[in-house]
Amino acid sequence: MRKLVVSIALLLTTVVMNAQVAKIVTTVNEAGDVGSFELDCTKKFPVLAKGLKYNITRHEFKGVDLKNTYHLMLVMDGFYTTALNSKMTISVVFSDGTKVTEVETIEDDGYFDGACTLKMASPPELGLTLDLKQVIINTGTKEVVYTILPQKSKEFKTNLQNVVSAK
Repeated sequence: MRKLVVSIALLLTTVVMNAQVAKIVTTVNEAGDVGSFELDCTKKFPVLAKGLKYNITRHEFKGVDLKNTYHLMLVMDGFYTTALNSKMTISVVFSDGTKVTEVETIEDDGYFDGACTLKMASPPELGLTLDLKQVIINTGTKEVVYTILPQKSKEFKTNLQNVVSAK
């Protein structure tokens, strides 16, 4: 019985330690009309899948119309490739089968260094209501499919909700 209790305690401790819900960093420009809210990645980036890290940023523009823009930065470890074309596609597949695809311009030198930033809808309803299932990167010469585990999808949704509701 004691071994079972100790095993459960260690398991719960591991789960809590591996949770990657990040703090939110808030900055305001000198004029005071643009606020930025992003995940604190100073110690480490949150992970979506093995080799796929991310950061979420919200820019809030004040003025006559208060509006927000959301950006998802993806960082792929070891994903350095020469591309035959100057474009790549990034696709995100959600739990209901919805697929969102965006075309990104590859750097001028023709190499993709593994980092890209995607503009998200404002507000990012799909990311808040559905689970992420896959992220697919296609550079024309290379395609990599990242499968997102349910725990990582839940952490992503929590981080996204925290960025959306940050003041």
